[in-house]
Amino acid sequence: MSQLSGMTGFARAEGQHENVRWVWEVRSVNGKGLEMRSRVPSGHDGLDLKIREQARKRFTRGNLQASLNIKRDASQTAPLINRAALDALLEQAEDLILSNKVERPRLDGLLAIDGILETSADPDPEARAALEKALLAGLGEALDGLKSAREEEGAALTPVLSGHIDKVESLTDAAEANAATRIDAIRDRLSAKIAELVDAELEENRLAAEIAMLTVKMDVREELDRLRAHVASARELLKQGSPVGRKLDFLSQEFNREANTLCSKSSDSSLTQIGLDLKNVIDQFREQIQNVE
Repeated sequence: MSQLSGMTGFARAEGQHENVRWVWEVRSVNGKGLEMRSRVPSGHDGLDLKIREQARKRFTRGNLQASLNIKRDASQTAPLINRAALDALLEQAEDLILSNKVERPRLDGLLAIDGILETSADPDPEARAALEKALLAGLGEALDGLKSAREEEGAALTPVLSGHIDKVESLTDAAEANAATRIDAIRDRLSAKIAELVDAELEENRLAAEIAMLTVKMDVREELDRLRAHVASARELLKQGSPVGRKLDFLSQEFNREANTLCSKSSDSSLTQIGLDLKNVIDQFREQIQNVE
């Protein structure tokens, strides 16, 4: 039996490469598809695409968020102002400043602009590539931890979902055993209805139509057969393991359709109650599978 996976989880991974310490945090919640958001320090924006690629290799559904925090050894770093970038920015803003359209900027505001403040530890291309490799390895560790957390949730959901399916089967058995669904009971009720229609002196065509409608309405065996087929399909999907969340969601709609039809066809209070109990269990089942990948 394959593993069912949930969509909620959190994981953290940290490490160090030379003078750089980093921490990855990844989390996920329920989602109809796979959505990925990332938050990385300035200068590492190129990681975004690779974060998405790694996530797609592991997950098919869920709203995921990954954040990276980096700290460099202060003893080996020193802030540097990119004078060329700063001069170019001030030159372009000079006319606006002189015309009083904007206020003269403060230094702290200028330094907050991407690319103005750098560090002496900014690596050369080879060192930068080595750092990125280490960061992506750490990301993989964090995403693997998230996958494990989601599988733990899936393991907890599996017996709950199986219990709901067992309950649906039990109620289907109860409906089939109900006196109102037996052929002889249906025949007796139909005979009584036909007698009423004959007494009402309906035209022959109208009488035939009414009898046909009553016959269909009273017989719920097709609905019970479909419920049993859906139970078998649901159990098979649980055995397959994730990703089956979408299929289970569709199946829950089919369950609900049959339960609604059973209630609408019922002319017996005890059978109607079974139908209502079915709807309640199916609603619980559908609520839980919103957590399944």
